[in-house]
Amino acid sequence: MASSNMTDQQTLNQIIRAVGGDVVGRQREIELVVAALIAGRHMLLEGPPGTGKSTLLRAVAQSMSVGFSFVEGNAELTPARLIGHFDPARVLSDGYAPDVFVDGPLVTALREGSLLYVEEINRIPEETLNVLITVMSEGEITVPRLGKVVGANGFRLVAAMNPFDAVGTARISSAVYDRVCRVAMTYQSSGDECAIVDRNLKANSQKNSAGVQPDAAWVTKVVEVVRRTRNHPDLRVGSSVRGAIDTALVASSLAEIRSSKNISASIGLDSALVAISGRVRIREGSVRNAEEVVSEIWNDVFGLSAGDESAGKAGAPTGATTSN
Repeated sequence: MASSNMTDQQTLNQIIRAVGGDVVGRQREIELVVAALIAGRHMLLEGPPGTGKSTLLRAVAQSMSVGFSFVEGNAELTPARLIGHFDPARVLSDGYAPDVFVDGPLVTALREGSLLYVEEINRIPEETLNVLITVMSEGEITVPRLGKVVGANGFRLVAAMNPFDAVGTARISSAVYDRVCRVAMTYQSSGDECAIVDRNLKANSQKNSAGVQPDAAWVTKVVEVVRRTRNHPDLRVGSSVRGAIDTALVASSLAEIRSSKNISASIGLDSALVAISGRVRIREGSVRNAEEVVSEIWNDVFGLSAGDESAGKAGAPTGATTSN
């Protein structure tokens, strides 16, 4: 096993087990990420939204007892916001002294030897991306009037990105791919996604005693609804497991509001329309809307007829049904 300051007081098996306690499934991805970080490599986690990229990395950082600096990638992430800046008010009185500089997340991660996590790296401007390329190559950065900031032992850049066809994204240059180890993260198995929903339901019940708890069979069907949105012919983008989580949580609360002892057909469908319809994207050229597609999938999975009154108001996202 390669020696590393990040593993002085922990064995690799302990790290893997610790991460596995916070992340459902993903054993292979956990091992790959831990191995690459211990080897001193920068990383790119690539996959659709809701596949647990941030959750996995946070768990790895915590289990390895390393710092974690988070950066949200977007068009407003300028080099100054990433690197830091001199406090204008203090510059007037103290000049460009080192203690006048306000560290940005990149400089903080370099000084502390921690992980810099850049979410949605394919949304940031090219000039900001060039800064990261330089840091990955040199392990340091030179800031005007401040000088050189050398990365402490343990500094790693870990980035995440969604597929190229997502709105607002751009293709990452080969210069980035040449400097990182890439792990592709796809949607998990049905069993893992059911376990994720169940974990969130249990966590919610511990915080809020109110609500009707769905049974395992119902959760399995909700997960199936969400999984079908990913390959439905009328949908360009399907829902992540977050759609199933929110459907279950909303249904639990909605049953309580409607004084129902169980999650009826109308409660389930209304909850699904609230939780899933905004997460899917209709394919260009389709004459249907998201509510109609979600209702169709829901009724099919749950064995309900579209005209069955107990199925709720299919295709009507506003005005929740009151029948139980």
